[in-house]
Amino acid sequence: MSDLIVGIVGAGGITDYHIPAYQEAEATVVAICDPITERTEGQAEKYGIPNTFASMEEMLKECPEIQAVSVCVPNKFHAEVAIACLNAGKHVFCEKPPALNAQEATDMAGAAADNEKILMFDFNNRARPEAQALMKYIENGDVGTINSAQALWIRRTGIPGFGGWFTQKAMSGGGPVIDLLHMIDLALYFMQFPKPQWVLASTFEDFTGNPDFKGPWGIPDADDPIVDVEMAAHAFVRFETGQVLYTRNSWAELNKREEVSVTFQGTKAGGMIRRLFERDGIDETAIDDCELYVQENGKSVNRQIIVEPDEKMGREAAVINFVQTIEGTAKPFSQPEEAIILMQVIEAIYESADCGEPIEIN
Repeated sequence: MSDLIVGIVGAGGITDYHIPAYQEAEATVVAICDPITERTEGQAEKYGIPNTFASMEEMLKECPEIQAVSVCVPNKFHAEVAIACLNAGKHVFCEKPPALNAQEATDMAGAAADNEKILMFDFNNRARPEAQALMKYIENGDVGTINSAQALWIRRTGIPGFGGWFTQKAMSGGGPVIDLLHMIDLALYFMQFPKPQWVLASTFEDFTGNPDFKGPWGIPDADDPIVDVEMAAHAFVRFETGQVLYTRNSWAELNKREEVSVTFQGTKAGGMIRRLFERDGIDETAIDDCELYVQENGKSVNRQIIVEPDEKMGREAAVINFVQTIEGTAKPFSQPEEAIILMQVIEAIYESADCGEPIEIN
């Protein structure tokens, strides 16, 4: 049984993955806080959490035994809450995106280093069994150098409500680029995080506010909605190594179906991890693929990699990995330095789209 004692900051829907994962890892969740009392009381009753609070400050004061914290709040508050918890001597597992920009991610990494605490992020797609299977081939040298990759998370009707924090740039940092950054992150993970050199991007606002393009989940519409983020984005990233990455993200774009994928081309093998949906956001319709592409005996060979399905899409596995990392029994799926590179790319996508020119990353 784990000796880890955990507190949860934020009581939204994502905690339905965090809390069961901590319990699966035999860690003890002793408190949850959220200014919306109904949320904390509901989750506390559901999962048997003994303490509820309206604020993080109150939780940390009243439960000093907490050793690790999950940060499950809107994007705007990720850096503020994570840094406060790190400075209070707690390990931190933060929801995606790491922060609103690269400077905030850098500040978070600095706080973790200064306090000698572990900071990890919920890049749950790295924790998927398909991703870990492909990563073993990459780490074993079977793929060679990945020269190029394509990262897609595209939706046809996937706007997560109108006027909630997802569609307000001040709260979220942006639209599908920052919300659906998982495949950009996964491509960088497979490429082993080369240093980005420059980014060229365009964003599009078509279908903004059109209810026909709303997704089947998300935050209820506001009475006077603010929707000031992009609906789609296309970007090209070049790295100092000469490697390149093409990215495409959308909530509302005229595609055949939702696709969540990374495809890469290496010097020894290519590969793909992909999830297709008949209906946007409906997990029951998902079709998963995980493949390697090689030349063998003068023939083109497609290797299908079979793994056990994970209905949680790595969300619980990522939390369990955080617990095991603290205990020293597992290698972490994410590092703070990687989050900085990811946010440099995300930030440059928005800057390039705004000015219409390539953005160099220093």
